[in-house]
Amino acid sequence: MPNPNTSPSEDTAIARDWFHSAVVYQIYPRSFADSNGDGVGDLRGVINRLDYLGHLGVDVVWLSPVYRSPQDDNGYDISDYQDIDPLFGSLADLDELIAGLHERGMKLVMDLVVNHTSDEHPWFAESRASKESPKRDWYWWRPPRPGHEPGTPGAEPNNWASFFSGPVWEFDEATGEYYLHLFSKKQPDLNWENPEVRRAVYAMMNWWLDRGVDGFRMDVVNFLSKDPALGDAPATEGEPYSHDRSGYVCGPRIHEFLQEMHREVFASRAAGLLKVGEMPSVTLEDAVLFTDPARAELDMVFQFEHVNLDHLDGNKWRPGALRLTDLKASLGRWQSGLAERGWNSLYWGNHDQPRAVSRFGDDGAYRELSAKMLAGVLHLHRGTPYIYQGEELGMTNMAFTGIDAHRDIEVLNHYQEATGGLGLDPIEVLASIAPLNRDNARTPVQWDAGPAAGFSTGTPWIVVNPNAVEINAADQVDREDSVFSFYRQLIRLRHELPVIADGDFTMLLPNHEAVYAFTRRLGGTELLVLGNFSGDPQQVDVGDPGWANADLLLGNYSGSPSLDLRPWEFTCRLRTGDGG
Repeated sequence: MPNPNTSPSEDTAIARDWFHSAVVYQIYPRSFADSNGDGVGDLRGVINRLDYLGHLGVDVVWLSPVYRSPQDDNGYDISDYQDIDPLFGSLADLDELIAGLHERGMKLVMDLVVNHTSDEHPWFAESRASKESPKRDWYWWRPPRPGHEPGTPGAEPNNWASFFSGPVWEFDEATGEYYLHLFSKKQPDLNWENPEVRRAVYAMMNWWLDRGVDGFRMDVVNFLSKDPALGDAPATEGEPYSHDRSGYVCGPRIHEFLQEMHREVFASRAAGLLKVGEMPSVTLEDAVLFTDPARAELDMVFQFEHVNLDHLDGNKWRPGALRLTDLKASLGRWQSGLAERGWNSLYWGNHDQPRAVSRFGDDGAYRELSAKMLAGVLHLHRGTPYIYQGEELGMTNMAFTGIDAHRDIEVLNHYQEATGGLGLDPIEVLASIAPLNRDNARTPVQWDAGPAAGFSTGTPWIVVNPNAVEINAADQVDREDSVFSFYRQLIRLRHELPVIADGDFTMLLPNHEAVYAFTRRLGGTELLVLGNFSGDPQQVDVGDPGWANADLLLGNYSGSPSLDLRPWEFTCRLRTGDGG
């Protein structure tokens, strides 16, 4: 087995640094645009909005899963990796989407979900058919715990907790064994210890790249390698199952698997493809290894440290106040840790996170100002920025009227467990769910002020935010002072100024409770970035009075006579050479 702390030979490491100056836009297709009036977004809806994406100026579109799926987890449960679910369209539609993006100078990255499949995938159907099935070992099967009645609580092979509530094991009466599912019971985990599984996955990936796809965002990719012992984890106090993840986060063969994937899928292809790994619980030290170009594993990882800071005791259903000093310490640590080797992905939100302006900004009176400030601060870090659909409009969280308005399996399972098994007050449970639940990000994109916000001519699969009458693309695309126009300016600056893509990063004022401040430097070019994360004016001293005379490159207020900041103000100043 290769040593994960050694690097492949230099001639196998391909530098793909084009993405330093790129911006990625994530599309959650069922909520983006509906072309046929069935209430669900689809590929043709995306095709119809390509000019919008081109006008925004993004370089890469990341498409959440559109494969065939029973939709238990909105497409992250795949029953056929090489076909499109009719809910979203057809392979011909996807081919047209690829062509349309390429014609406009954009790339397409597909979601790759290979930690698990759907329980309706033919591989799993064959695996569960009998203990003698040739594909039995394609998934994780284990007998009940000795001394326990099969199928009863406590008989599970280990004590791990599922991400979607309950245990990670589901009992299969036909064969008398349990199968592992870190997520829904309809998402059985693939056994990557089996080389046949890996070969099948690599063949599928090559099939998509041959079709014109430009890379993959790899879902929970650091869960692929599990400790084959599948032993019990340390107990979680007050919980029937353990939330300790040490048995499957960055397991013993994960670097080996990713290096093998590179050799079998990417190594012989031209530069320009993108490999992004979503990695819950990844450490900075591991991320350096995963993203070191010389090691030929991934281009960047999605880490979750900064979006877990407002979880009390690590529990997203116990939301707490976020301290800016904690946010700066986290993001600053990742900036410095990946400064010499590797690369950062930059994001505030995605399909699994609430709306950024509601979480980190002020979605009331200062919505537009704080949405711009958040964008400016994020995009001027070192790394590749990701825009989640609607973020460029300043879309907000949704005030859901009750549990019946929710659609997310994580929310529904938690609500049932909390109000049923634990006997908690339903009103209190709904209140705890409201700030951070995933459905906040999944309400339809607000295209105009008309019926269903222009998303669909039918009844949307999930409720439309009523503030679409004020917050929508039709109002913003041609308005110079809109959130959309501010994003366009940020993207253009990243394309035009090498200091944004490749400059160094220095955090300033790390202990300030309201001001986010840093510099970027490349050669004789310097940027000073300031963001006020509060509704109160802030006096700012960065220790260099010369910055007050530097050129204002971008701001979210008109004019900025000093370094002091107005409520939710963002400024970026530029100086070159000797500061002139």
